[in-house]
Amino acid sequence: MTTVFVGLGSNLNNPVRQITQACDDIAALAHVTLVKISSLYRSPPMGPQNQPEYVNAVVEIATTLSPETLLLELNAIENRHDRARGAERWSARTLDLDILLYGDKLIKTENLTIPHLGLYERAFVLYPLLEIAPDLQIPGHGPLRELAHTIDAGGLEKIGTFSSFNNNGF
Repeated sequence: MTTVFVGLGSNLNNPVRQITQACDDIAALAHVTLVKISSLYRSPPMGPQNQPEYVNAVVEIATTLSPETLLLELNAIENRHDRARGAERWSARTLDLDILLYGDKLIKTENLTIPHLGLYERAFVLYPLLEIAPDLQIPGHGPLRELAHTIDAGGLEKIGTFSSFNNNGF
């Protein structure tokens, strides 16, 4: 089993519901065990500012799926949540699922970069990740704790835990 961290984000169609349902969807995947879920955080949008704020979280999973197969499974979950992929980068979306880390692997293919590009620059990723894996080392970038303390968390707000929003009782 490989430890994998997945970032979740949504700013359309009830983002809290989108994130909590996506956690359930990830937990239901074959060959995946959901280990931990961060709190949910509200953050300002990256890119175009004329869109709603995002709700973000990070989950830790254990899986035997390859990185590429896991990416396909996560894309299928996004599609079931009516994710529209537009030409505009960082546009509003119902659901965004990103493989942040896959064990200690460094991967760069046409479809996948791990660690995720910009992971170490984004408070809405680093702070939820720090919450569930404070001693984590980010391959190629060092200790998560140090990275998180160099990032301005302005505008990032913890809004609750997964269990406070989800009745499925993970």
